[in-house]
Amino acid sequence: KHLLRFIKKSYRVDADRVISSVKGKDITMKELFETLKLHPYDLTVDSLDVHAGRQTFQRFDKFNAKYNPVGASELRDLYMKTDNYIEGEYFATIIKEVASDLEDAKYQYAEPRLSIYGRSPSEWTKLANWFTKHRVYSPNMKWMIQIPRIYDIFKVANFVPHYGKMLENIFLPAFQATINPQDNKELSVLLKHVTGFDSVDDESKHSGHMFSTKSPKPEKWDIAKNPSYTYYIYYMYANIMVLNQLRKQRGLNTFQFRPHCGEAGAVTHLLASFMTADNISHGLNLKKSPVLQYLYFLTQIPIAMSPLSNNSLFLEYAKNPLPEFHKKGLVVSLSTDDPMQFHYTKEPLMEEYAIAAQVFKLSTCDMCEISRNSVLQSSLSHEEKIHFLGKDYMKEGPLGNDIRKTNVAQIRMAYRYETLCYELNLISEAIKSTD
Repeated sequence: KHLLRFIKKSYRVDADRVISSVKGKDITMKELFETLKLHPYDLTVDSLDVHAGRQTFQRFDKFNAKYNPVGASELRDLYMKTDNYIEGEYFATIIKEVASDLEDAKYQYAEPRLSIYGRSPSEWTKLANWFTKHRVYSPNMKWMIQIPRIYDIFKVANFVPHYGKMLENIFLPAFQATINPQDNKELSVLLKHVTGFDSVDDESKHSGHMFSTKSPKPEKWDIAKNPSYTYYIYYMYANIMVLNQLRKQRGLNTFQFRPHCGEAGAVTHLLASFMTADNISHGLNLKKSPVLQYLYFLTQIPIAMSPLSNNSLFLEYAKNPLPEFHKKGLVVSLSTDDPMQFHYTKEPLMEEYAIAAQVFKLSTCDMCEISRNSVLQSSLSHEEKIHFLGKDYMKEGPLGNDIRKTNVAQIRMAYRYETLCYELNLISEAIKSTD
């Protein structure tokens, strides 16, 4: 609805504005819509056709196509891209309007993703220019960089000679901006507002490659076949870890690694992220592996779950393992995923909580505990977490719970802490007995 309103408003104001150029010919917005045989005033939420539904279930290709309003990639390029003829002006305006709504709501925060593809090192420069030029900043937004796993597409198109070049295009500019911020001022500013990296794409695609010590190094991976999920995750983790060490030494902010993981595909994805990630998104396939569930429980690795998104893509809502994970003591939270496609109201996060509370019959204490988990695993600063959770939030168990702020019962916190300590002690004693 927000996008629809903006399209109509931009047409009313900028109908005669040049918004693209094809083969040297300037095209106005009016001409673009005439080419598409559309008139913005005739568009409705239904005709925009950006909502995922039954037709996208188990069909990631159809899901990706939903990013194109009325099925027109030209409108996606115009309204939802940072690098276009008008330098991402419309996208920045939409983002700032959404940010204004979040600020008015006071207690809702968003972690929008911006894509870096690895096709060219200039991507970072263009993104940083867009970010600083349009001042896309809000205290209620914490930015993340998502890396789509699409090396095979770039290789076939001859954009990169090997996977190592893609990695270089993704990380080298960030290293350069860390070492010489004066020579990369705009990128340095952007990186100050970036809180983490995400790895995204269809996990159900199987590469046929098992990552091991015998796997080719990135600069030797020059075939058109896509590397495996584990291969991607390891080399992203390795680069982020080194980059974080460098930035920490220089007193700069560091980045979390928070990949999409366990939404589909093999359980080995969850194993790879268990060893490398700070937290994960989705984690549905943990229900297939009790051993991995136990490991995620013991280490308290946070899992951001999005049942409404899963319902349209991979798993029916009633079968979602969120309530089971929550009962067992895994650190789960509720989050949105592509609100434009999966939600119907102005407050998508409230949709997630309201529907989960009804379907899973969550108590007030459950809801507050999930909300507390959400703040803990988020990219909010230490000061912001103190504001929302209390000054002792980093302490374990009931000592870290300020009930006046979290509304989570102390007996619930004591139960979680005692159960975890019991299990950890069980493991410790078992190790001693084997020695």
